[in-house]
Amino acid sequence: MNLELLESFGQNYPEEADGTLDCISMALTCTFNRWGTLLAVGCNDGRIVIWDFLTRGIAKIISAHIHPVCSLCWSRDGHKLVSASTDNIVSQWDVLTGDCDQRFRFPSPILKLQCHPRDMDKVLVCPMKSAPVLLTLSDSKHVVLPVDDDSDLNVVAAFDRRGEYIYTGNAKGKILVLNTNTQELVASFRVTTGTSNTTAIKSIEFARKGSCFLINTADRIIRVYDGREILTCGRDGEPEPMQKLQDLVNRTPWKRCCFSGDGEYIVAGSARQHALYIWEKSIGNLVKILHGTRGELLLDVAWHPVRPIIASISSGVVSIWAQNQVENWSAFAPDFKELDENVEYEERESEFDIEDEDKSEPEQTGADAAEDEEVDVTTVDPIVAFCSSDEELEDYMALLYLPIAPEVEDPEENPFGPPPDTSVQAAAPEDALAGSDKKQRQPSSEGGPAKKKARTTTIELQGVPSDEVHPLLGVKGDGKSKKKTAGRPKGSKGKDKDFPFRPKPYRGERPSFPVEALGSSGLGGGGGGGGMKGRAEGGLATGSLVSQSYKQHDIGGMD
Repeated sequence: MNLELLESFGQNYPEEADGTLDCISMALTCTFNRWGTLLAVGCNDGRIVIWDFLTRGIAKIISAHIHPVCSLCWSRDGHKLVSASTDNIVSQWDVLTGDCDQRFRFPSPILKLQCHPRDMDKVLVCPMKSAPVLLTLSDSKHVVLPVDDDSDLNVVAAFDRRGEYIYTGNAKGKILVLNTNTQELVASFRVTTGTSNTTAIKSIEFARKGSCFLINTADRIIRVYDGREILTCGRDGEPEPMQKLQDLVNRTPWKRCCFSGDGEYIVAGSARQHALYIWEKSIGNLVKILHGTRGELLLDVAWHPVRPIIASISSGVVSIWAQNQVENWSAFAPDFKELDENVEYEERESEFDIEDEDKSEPEQTGADAAEDEEVDVTTVDPIVAFCSSDEELEDYMALLYLPIAPEVEDPEENPFGPPPDTSVQAAAPEDALAGSDKKQRQPSSEGGPAKKKARTTTIELQGVPSDEVHPLLGVKGDGKSKKKTAGRPKGSKGKDKDFPFRPKPYRGERPSFPVEALGSSGLGGGGGGGGMKGRAEGGLATGSLVSQSYKQHDIGGMD
């Protein structure tokens, strides 16, 4: 579709709910790729579900982790996906094959990770109770970023739009701007609440276009700054925010904030309920509040990179918000008339004749003459929305879509060549499935060479406690222990009928995959221990992150 035609003359933000994406298991975090064609969703059973956003269908499922996925980020070209789980593991995945390239083990839980906007070899990781870490994937080295106060290690960090600088913020409101390559301090300032009091920095987010960024703070105010002004002010500057956005009536704290694709709007998700507030950045006025199901808690929000579409997660389901599309046929044909009832049409003389014998040949002028000109239909012009301001051409090596193999009801015997060694296949059925789409049967997974095991690198951080619990697993609230213990679906042996991605056994002498093996591999088990029931009919338990209509899945506990 031609993106230039999508530019509307009216508002450019979503207005109503446009369906949901159910990943079977509980969704915790989501992120779009750079073009908005694929949506990656991290689930609490450790899987990453990749949706084709144009067809709203599942394109791939990667059995990534044993524990819940808490953060995701796409590489610039879309070929790689970096994920973090609540067991302190950071992994890099090849999106096409579903293979894990490498893993990193951290001493404390990962709050956020972000791929470098331009250099696909660098990843920014924010561990709990630690300074941010800049990972280099090619040589598995890491650099601990300098912080303002060594005693305060509740630090958040983010790359700027092109990755030239890293912005870090601590619990005392101090923002540091570091050069990405040298880690030298370039600029700094402190966020104050009008007086000398400071407020903790919860998150820093940059717009995809322009130089603006926002800071979500503990005083429930979203401040929008111009990055060029920050760099101009230098160290210990006192820049004024362009806008201060807040809910003055309800004093709502914000769970997640982000810019629209064009940087003209800002959406913030409430930490108390499933509600999205949308402001216009230039004026600072609230233009829309989108309300989800009453009683649900919001976990994550993502704005589509090029269209007015928002994805939000609550109670394990991804909700899609979009504009109401009204068909107006008069826009295509000015003389088009909409009829309330059938009208008998009177045909004009020679109206539907192949050739009008009475018509005289007029001279071709103007538009008629232009129709005879040769039109270039082979040259592909780059789509402006997919190019940055410093780029002239699109990245033609980018991965925009995932191929999906057709699902054959009765596959022929041995469609991919000679039969594999049955003893090897029976001994390790889960190895043939792990890390690949459950709907796809690729030739490499059938008797091919064993996949090379991903290298795991342990990241040593000085003075970082190793007994921290990720905020997703233990939530403070009503005094009860709301530990979100989660793993693969519990008790799935013989009960996989609710899961639509179960592979079909082959006919003939080739052994089928045992259901018991699936229960302990990528599709079913892997978790053991206490359980957490999913969305139960009738709403959400007080303070819980999940409601209860997921009872049939009975999502199981973490080891």
